[in-house]
Amino acid sequence: MSDNIWSYGAASGYQADSDLTGYKVDASDGHIGKVDKHSEDVGAAYLVVDTGVWIFGKSVLLPAGTVSGIDHDAKVVHVARTKAEIKDAPEFDKDKHTADADYHQQVGGYYDANATRG
Repeated sequence: MSDNIWSYGAASGYQADSDLTGYKVDASDGHIGKVDKHSEDVGAAYLVVDTGVWIFGKSVLLPAGTVSGIDHDAKVVHVARTKAEIKDAPEFDKDKHTADADYHQQVGGYYDANATRG
């Protein structure tokens, strides 16, 4: 697993102490939802995205390393994954996402393995 999957990339446009809550989230092939919660913890940064009806009202956990760009003026977060990759990710577990290292390794490993190859 990449060491930086849980960190915002230098080119992502992330600004320290930014509140991304409520920002629209777009996958590489379309809109997936909005940021419900986010963390900027060093080495453990993530977004929790409320997908609304797109995945039957579920939320997904996206490691910060999946963020390809942030437009603060338009309040949009772009992620470098497809809708299908996000939909097929390990199920979001609200009880494990902040405290379970194995869960983070599982989610991070999935997104790392499915990195968009450029």
